[in-house]
Amino acid sequence: MEILGIDVGGSGIKGAPVDTERGVLLTKRYRLPTPKPSTPEAAARTIVAIVRHFKWKGAVGCGFPGVVRSGMVLTAANMSRKWIGVQADVLLKEASGCEFTLANDADAAGLAEIRFGAGQGREGVVVMITLGTGIGTALFTDGKLFPNVELGRLELDGKVAEKWASEKVRRDKALSWKKWAKRINKYLDRMHTYFWPDLIILGGGGSKNFEKFAPYLSTPCEVVPAKFRNGAGIVGAALIGANKT
Repeated sequence: MEILGIDVGGSGIKGAPVDTERGVLLTKRYRLPTPKPSTPEAAARTIVAIVRHFKWKGAVGCGFPGVVRSGMVLTAANMSRKWIGVQADVLLKEASGCEFTLANDADAAGLAEIRFGAGQGREGVVVMITLGTGIGTALFTDGKLFPNVELGRLELDGKVAEKWASEKVRRDKALSWKKWAKRINKYLDRMHTYFWPDLIILGGGGSKNFEKFAPYLSTPCEVVPAKFRNGAGIVGAALIGANKT
């Protein structure tokens, strides 16, 4: 089944058609900057531009950076707060003419990794963490998702974790890989204390440089990069869309 997957992030919105039976992108992804301010109307125009770039007429799956329940956005940490309370699937269908299914973006990325990637066939507790503009999290037990776990918002050293240890923070503060890894370790240790995971998968933009900071990681469980790296969100979004077709 071919579904257009769209991954909405605080810095960029990207998409591509996906073969959901194999978990592969069918074309090169297309990316546009997230508009500033990222209001529903402005972001919808960008999302529609991606739909039209691919001349897409079918179902669309979309990962959104916040809590999403039955197509309604309930939180929007790295997007305009005007998204909160918006029935986003309806908004995007009216704007594009396509049927949209939405889910939390980290949940979508995690589903891609559980189905086709680093978490495939893994039992026990698996935590997916996306390091990007913020920190997204997805929690799985024996392959089953516990949705909308927003653990990037927990407090570390008196600050919200994603404002202290995200990939954006590393870039903005020009942190060395070792110094950034120290912050990540503190966050991962908290995840380990809470959930005792069998596996932690690191995705998002930060995972593209996994080999540069991995030698400094010290969390007492297996930590691996996402197989799809920063493309997991697109594949997972398409899987979300496929489940509603």
